[in-house]
Amino acid sequence: MDARRIIAAKRDGRALDDAQIAWFAAGLASGAVTDAQAAAFAMAVLLNGMTEAERVALTLAMRDSGDVLAWDLPGPVLDKHSTGGVGDNVSLVLAPALAVCGASVPMISGRGLGHTGGTLDKLEAIPGYRTDLDAEELAGVVRAVGCAITGATGRIAPADKRLYAIRDVTATVESLDLITASILSKKLAAGLEGLVLDVKCGSGAFMKTPAAAGALAESLVGVASGAGCPAAALVTDMNEPLARAAGNALEVANAIGLLTGAEVDARLWDVTVALGGRLLALGGLAADAAEGARRLAEALDSGRAAERFARMVAAQGGPADIVEAPARHLPRAPVTREVTAGRRGFVAAIDTEALGLAVVGLGGGRQVEGDRIDPAVGLDDLAGLGLTVEPDTPLAVVHAADAAAADAAAAAVHAAYELADAPPAETPLILERVG
Repeated sequence: MDARRIIAAKRDGRALDDAQIAWFAAGLASGAVTDAQAAAFAMAVLLNGMTEAERVALTLAMRDSGDVLAWDLPGPVLDKHSTGGVGDNVSLVLAPALAVCGASVPMISGRGLGHTGGTLDKLEAIPGYRTDLDAEELAGVVRAVGCAITGATGRIAPADKRLYAIRDVTATVESLDLITASILSKKLAAGLEGLVLDVKCGSGAFMKTPAAAGALAESLVGVASGAGCPAAALVTDMNEPLARAAGNALEVANAIGLLTGAEVDARLWDVTVALGGRLLALGGLAADAAEGARRLAEALDSGRAAERFARMVAAQGGPADIVEAPARHLPRAPVTREVTAGRRGFVAAIDTEALGLAVVGLGGGRQVEGDRIDPAVGLDDLAGLGLTVEPDTPLAVVHAADAAAADAAAAAVHAAYELADAPPAETPLILERVG
């Protein structure tokens, strides 16, 4: 085959067959397809789109460009994916709760980039925690504990890794077809038997509108199902941070608070239980999503999910007493500063992306891949939409490395909050269910 003919076909709006797509993906992984050809292909797909059959073929071809894990585990192999937001530490709570309910959860997660936090960065705030397990180590932890959270090896979907890097510099990241194939090729390489997708929507999400988020959710569920993996999606609100903390160590502490019952964020609890309930139903561990949600809530309420989280952390190199004594192990920033409302009123709107960027500015995220992260910095005690405030009511507490960084973050937080004389209309947390 010839890359030029494949590119020309897609440029002219023609559908590609499975063999053409498989050849192109293999060429991405091997280097037979040049950077220029990959960029031209990405632009042609962005402009002309793909059919669902093409999306499925591209997803499977990129999955098969590297290792595809196979399991011999006692429970169904289940996982979850989020499209990214601010204060989204669901994975830290959901993975151990699913394991308590009988699932096997080999969660392969990513790092933060832009304004969104990454699960691996959060867990690496725990001293000693390893996010570089190889396939044998991953299987061993999942077999012993029921869940593990680690990063992808270089042998997971290498075609996607190459194409994503090219999309990032050629203004083709926004392609719905390529977003779908990118997310699912890596997830399906983990040998899943069920997948739930949390598609964020709002000021702190990549998808700003319900229409865009719904379209992505439909695409992800359709392609995953077409590739042989039962899937469902929830479109969830990200017009405010999901948890009351944003920043790596702060989000770990927040998750431990929910697991132990010491401090439970209602929004975080509700999204976690809804996602987990649907996933347990997909995996045959519950009759339906409602029963699954009840089982997952019981795993959290009973403290068994907290115990499972502690075992996972210890199995991956972290301290065995992280749940009992998080403050002993999690790093703390030397400077803290309250940001107060300055007037009476209600929290009417939040620029959630701006809050995420404030965390990045503190050193808690990456401007570009390869930036070093300060795990201690971030925002805590974030005020939610509709809160009644007085002039001295805190909107957030800034955790910073120095006074200058704290000043800059405080200004960014203040600008991100819009106060009004009347409360805003309530927005549902779960906007849509797909699949």
